[in-house]
Amino acid sequence: MPKNNPPALCVFCGSRFGADPATRDTAIQLGALMAREGIRLIYGGGGVGLMGLVANAALAGGAKVVGVIPDFLLQREAGHPDLTETVVVQTMHERKLQMFERSDAFVVLPGGLGTLEEFFEVLSWRTLGLHSKPIVIVDQGGYWKPLADLLRGVVDNGFADRAHLDHVAFISDLEQLLPTIAAMPAGAAPEKTLDRM
Repeated sequence: MPKNNPPALCVFCGSRFGADPATRDTAIQLGALMAREGIRLIYGGGGVGLMGLVANAALAGGAKVVGVIPDFLLQREAGHPDLTETVVVQTMHERKLQMFERSDAFVVLPGGLGTLEEFFEVLSWRTLGLHSKPIVIVDQGGYWKPLADLLRGVVDNGFADRAHLDHVAFISDLEQLLPTIAAMPAGAAPEKTLDRM
């Protein structure tokens, strides 16, 4: 495994398949890529939707897969039965913290409100200087273009520093994933600018 590959990637993605069949292919390709490169998958522990596809593809390729899932979602989201390790927690807060602590970088596939929440939390922590882990968004079929526009709008309207956009990379092809992670800035975030009264 090349030295610049992260040992563990956290993948945020949907518990549904979404409307675009190509998104399913991307999820499967991501799991296969991680297995091929010897990268451990950290994810939300579900056996459904894109989450299940990524996990199944990673497992099929021999990757280690760690799922972190709250007890109350274990039945609702049909927790994956065949993971290398399943970590059962009590709250969503614990879930996100465990996923964060076990990962070296974050990959965001298409997803819904939960995926957005997970993304914004790790981005917010990054802008506050609480971590320096890369965050890469796989913009399958332009799904995340509105998000990219939103982030630029937040900066353009004076509510975030332009340098904070460097902490998130948007890619359209999974072949760009590992080179993008390796090239992302690893230093501390610039100190957050505050408008004092």
